[in-house]
Amino acid sequence: MQRALGRLIIAAVAVVVLLVVAGVVFFVNQRSSAPQRVDSTALRAEITTQGIHRHLDALQNIAGANGGNRAVGTPGFTATVDYVRQQLTEAGYQVETQSFRFPYFAETTPPVLAGVSGGRPSYAVGPDVRSMTYSGSGDVTAPVRPVNLGAPDAPSVSGCAAADFAGFERGTIALLRRGGCPFSAKAHNAETAGAAAVLVTNDGRPGQTDPIAGTLERPGIRIPVLSISSAVAAEFAGPTPVTVHLAAHTVTDFRQAQNLIAQTAAGRDDRVVTVGAHLDSVPAGPGINDDGTGVATVLEVAKAMSRLHITPANQVRFGFWGAEELGLLGSEHYVATLTPEQRADIAVNLNFDMLGSPNFVRFVYDGDGSTFVAKDKASAPPGSGAIEKVFTDYLGARNLPFEATEFDGRSDYAPFAEVGIPVGGMYTGAEEIKTPEQATRYGGVAGQAYDQCYHQACDTVSNVNDTVLAESAGAVADSILHFAQQPASPRPE
Repeated sequence: MQRALGRLIIAAVAVVVLLVVAGVVFFVNQRSSAPQRVDSTALRAEITTQGIHRHLDALQNIAGANGGNRAVGTPGFTATVDYVRQQLTEAGYQVETQSFRFPYFAETTPPVLAGVSGGRPSYAVGPDVRSMTYSGSGDVTAPVRPVNLGAPDAPSVSGCAAADFAGFERGTIALLRRGGCPFSAKAHNAETAGAAAVLVTNDGRPGQTDPIAGTLERPGIRIPVLSISSAVAAEFAGPTPVTVHLAAHTVTDFRQAQNLIAQTAAGRDDRVVTVGAHLDSVPAGPGINDDGTGVATVLEVAKAMSRLHITPANQVRFGFWGAEELGLLGSEHYVATLTPEQRADIAVNLNFDMLGSPNFVRFVYDGDGSTFVAKDKASAPPGSGAIEKVFTDYLGARNLPFEATEFDGRSDYAPFAEVGIPVGGMYTGAEEIKTPEQATRYGGVAGQAYDQCYHQACDTVSNVNDTVLAESAGAVADSILHFAQQPASPRPE
């Protein structure tokens, strides 16, 4: 009896031990899959403003030696690709160069805009008028017809709906205001309604008065599409129609562009962390804030991870995209080449575009949708809220003010979001206007653009705010390391 009781006691103890062990294992497994705060101190210490500026200076020199820009399809872009590839190779990465064809746009002659009745004899290329990328060609003399311009201080949807052109007189020139939808949609609707040409005006707010350096994203619009200043638009928007003569002579051919891909040798390849910045500038300038700051910062993080011999739990894939300024063409090509399985293996996409704006605001993309209502293909897939939280936790812990910004589809996160990959990142502002409330929180000048040199020749090294660039670089490094070392993907099962 006692022996039997002893055996029972021993068996019971064994069961309890097994249950406890199982419970511990279960507890550990549960904890291992939860988000863990990673100490990024050592990595951030390796990334200095001086190191980032070495790359910015190199990009500035490349632009200076190649006509003042690094636009895709030009020698300046080729030199940029060569420089970034060399830096990654020297840091020990195997670099994949992914080539793709893209439509290269050029003007055979500058655009012409002149008044025939009620307007000035001629308007100057640059301050008054410029062609939009992928504009069609044509020579037109016709009245200008405003289309749903709305109030200057109200959000614009001018030309975004076919109904805007109800009663539009075929053969006339459509005057549209930016906002509400892509320029390509506005131009398509105008062409369908019978417009002989399109004029797109900036919205007239401080810092948003000059002609827009915009793109129609793809060839296909056959009529001329010009951008004009808000001052010129005011001459055309009155009750008496103004007749103008305009001309655009453009050509589009196909050229080769490149993406550069480098990834860590270590780490799980079924929860990859992709990190992106774009290599190209617009033709108007060297593009040092847009997006030299993103390229230089991501490049420094990649080099620092190599120097420190960091072994990530998850593979980190650094992508430097071409032809972003023409409509996200490089990142679109990259995502399109991935198989469904490869897309499913990407845990997050972190995008960094403009990190040193001179009149900055610290913007974090609204991954959880708590501030902005998601828009069509710009919506943030499930899991994006986890990315937002990494940035807000980091900035909040350092008492650095920040605010949410919407996913507007204007940067290279958009192709990843379209296939369900969680996306996020931060940026410091472009042509939008700083409010008085923001000036109080962040300093700077209210009523001026976050970056008055956005898409202009003055976007040089001197256009970069080193303070916010250093702060941004810390957040970039922290976010990359955080997701590199997480035991689980934020993507829902």
